[in-house]
Amino acid sequence: MTSSPSIVWFRDDLRLADNPALSAAVDRGEPVIAVYVLDDESPGLRMPGGAARWWLHHSLDSLRERVTQRGGAFVLRRGAADRVLAELVDETGAGAVFWNRRYGGVEREVDTRIKATLRESGVEVRSFGGSLLFEPWTVRTGGGTHFSVFTPFWRACLALPAPRAPLPEPRDLRRPRSTPASDRLEDWRLLPTAPDWAGGLRESWQPGEPAARARLRDFLVDDLPSYDSARDEPSSGATSLLSPRLRWGELSPFTVWHEAIANEGAGRFLSEIGWREFAWHTLFHFPDLATRNLRSEFDGFPWPRLKPTRLEAWQRGETGIPLVDAGMRELWRTGFMHNRVRMVTASFLVKNLLIDWRHGEQWFWDTLVDADDASNPFNWQWVAGSGADAAPYFRVFNPELQAKKFDRDGHYVRKWARDAPADPMVDLAETRRAALAAYETMRRTPR
Repeated sequence: MTSSPSIVWFRDDLRLADNPALSAAVDRGEPVIAVYVLDDESPGLRMPGGAARWWLHHSLDSLRERVTQRGGAFVLRRGAADRVLAELVDETGAGAVFWNRRYGGVEREVDTRIKATLRESGVEVRSFGGSLLFEPWTVRTGGGTHFSVFTPFWRACLALPAPRAPLPEPRDLRRPRSTPASDRLEDWRLLPTAPDWAGGLRESWQPGEPAARARLRDFLVDDLPSYDSARDEPSSGATSLLSPRLRWGELSPFTVWHEAIANEGAGRFLSEIGWREFAWHTLFHFPDLATRNLRSEFDGFPWPRLKPTRLEAWQRGETGIPLVDAGMRELWRTGFMHNRVRMVTASFLVKNLLIDWRHGEQWFWDTLVDADDASNPFNWQWVAGSGADAAPYFRVFNPELQAKKFDRDGHYVRKWARDAPADPMVDLAETRRAALAAYETMRRTPR
């Protein structure tokens, strides 16, 4: 009898351990073809930014090595996912296609269309929950609606059955007799070349599942005990640095949950995992999160005409505000920024420079290695006051006070902004008043 291989369509789940789609394919008992599709053709999909593409290249390289070491076939294809998968099914005679779910609006539409088409042709198609602890349709208010405030949302999550245990990593992936042709990863040109600006990323990160597992172990041993008290200090090193690992699925949230919860004092860290869940649940219900205000009254916010020089100074870390400049320079160099500093730099852009949050979201999208479709716009809308459970608009982070509180010895600023401009580009008190006046104008404008 001729075998019918199983195709596992990898997306933002670049791992072997606790990968439900991969486990289901192995359990089917037929050869496995691991596939990654660089879909830059399906309308509406948001392509990763420059720093995220750098990470994707290296994470795919690591996954390819791990799949082939276990005897499996690894295939790269570029193009519209519906066309690519149909072609692969025809080429291989695959009898099943498995994947882990995505939660963006366009992504769900693509997946639904592919699932229907393949099933009509007699192919078994199944999707699995591998990226969130709780599926968005399972967490509801007492009135049956989605949550808009984090604390009751997370309380409702914790009242549900505990997240499942992680699945083991398959040790043997049977290769089909004939493996379909694969693109060369290098031909995708995900890495910067002219110029090569990724030196700081290479110094700071090692993408891939093995490095992700090592970082989780180190964090739980070395940093979790001080996480609650030191996580807001950018020079303390107490943050987990797991966000790009979760963004690319090198670690599953189930693995992080079960390994962390066994440690005393893990509650605060796990609530940050809950905040990630909240962002993704919000995206599920509001697919236009990156472009539209969740709170519609902010559609009438009187943003002044954009001054490109101000935006560029913020992007370059040349505002003359030490903590802001340090954060923006850390971002450009490493593709990462400490979370407390992210809030400060975002607040400065939106409220001291009065620049629409969407400009900042787009810059972070292009420069962060951990930028994803949910957390990046969700957190920008939180700072701007236009999002779910948002900080009140009148809460303006004062970067000087934030530096005194969380960078008391100045280590972070000296590391990243030693040569930054000395003269502030704006007066913090004056621009705060202008921001509050703009907010009052919005509130009083009839809608």
